[in-house]
Amino acid sequence: MPLSSVFHTASLRDQIAALGDEFAIEGNFLRHDVINSGHINMTFRAEYASHNGKVSRYIFQRINDAVFTRPRDVMHNVEKVTRHILWKMRRVIRPHEFQTLNLYAARGGRNYLELPGAGYWRCYNCIEHTHTYDVAETPQQAYEAAQAFGAFQELLCDMNPADIHETIPYFHHTRRRFDRLMEVARQNPKGRLESCARELEFVRAHESCVDVILDLLAQGEIPTRIVHNDTKINNVMLDEDTDLAVCVIDLDTVMPGSALYDFGDMVRTMTSPAAEDEEDLSKTFLRMPMFEAVTRGYLRSARGFITPKEADLLAFSGLLITLETGIRFLTDYLEGDVYFKTEREGHNLARARTQLKLVADMDARMEEMQACVRQIMHEHEQECPEGYEA
Repeated sequence: MPLSSVFHTASLRDQIAALGDEFAIEGNFLRHDVINSGHINMTFRAEYASHNGKVSRYIFQRINDAVFTRPRDVMHNVEKVTRHILWKMRRVIRPHEFQTLNLYAARGGRNYLELPGAGYWRCYNCIEHTHTYDVAETPQQAYEAAQAFGAFQELLCDMNPADIHETIPYFHHTRRRFDRLMEVARQNPKGRLESCARELEFVRAHESCVDVILDLLAQGEIPTRIVHNDTKINNVMLDEDTDLAVCVIDLDTVMPGSALYDFGDMVRTMTSPAAEDEEDLSKTFLRMPMFEAVTRGYLRSARGFITPKEADLLAFSGLLITLETGIRFLTDYLEGDVYFKTEREGHNLARARTQLKLVADMDARMEEMQACVRQIMHEHEQECPEGYEA
């Protein structure tokens, strides 16, 4: 029976089992389980027993082509990046515990399956003996995650960004995000403007921030790099015994951009103790020990390629990406909650408020944040007096 027919008529178990044949997985299918940690793609972990009794596990994933409307471009990027990282890992000494994501070839010669009516599927190796955290609970966890994302950028810094597709156009184009918010505010399609007037005014007061990185990229003063674009701590697999970083995952948003976007999102997601939708804003603030840990971890890996101009903007990038995220939540609230999933009335407004509260705290502590970055950079310069490679 053709695989597309299996997906329309068979049980989920039989569907997952059939995928193994398409990706030439060795052995007999035993079982599968659903991985619910992600919010976009459908992900399954499947077990197979080889002829000698060894049990191996694999990850099957269906790409959400409603979010990623150009799934072939996504897979082009993932294939390019994983192959390059593997090539580098084979030639550069790395800690033995560090692993890489690898794609398995599918029938027809591609690294993915395109099934009419059933979407786009791929198969990864399973990164064993690891776990993830949804929130950075300790500075050490933040340090490890930041070091892993820095290493990810370092492994890709010799790739040509022109070889990677922009799968979500203008993803971090903060000027476009800002202008869209102002346009929606003028239209006020759902009559919600009055309830967020204070937040809108706060964003307007920070308009001078939105073009800083965009202008520097356009002028060539900071380089365009291949970056991850989703640097939450749960996109780093950590060793289940030691909590050391093992592998960066979720590569669907890998695109050309600025390294500062990745660092800024680490600061946004790892330095505040509050949930993203916390309504008690007193719980949302910048934890300097976490900021220091993120900075130390990132620069531990990135110090060999980051430029002085990029280093000068590390603290600012945290404020910028937090502001951008607040703008996105506020825009969606005014438009009637059409993009982000919501669970209650005013959910997106609550999310916007936590982001803008964190921006305000970063504003107040920017000199302290910048001094922290300078101190860590100085320490690295003492270790490497010959300087840094641009």
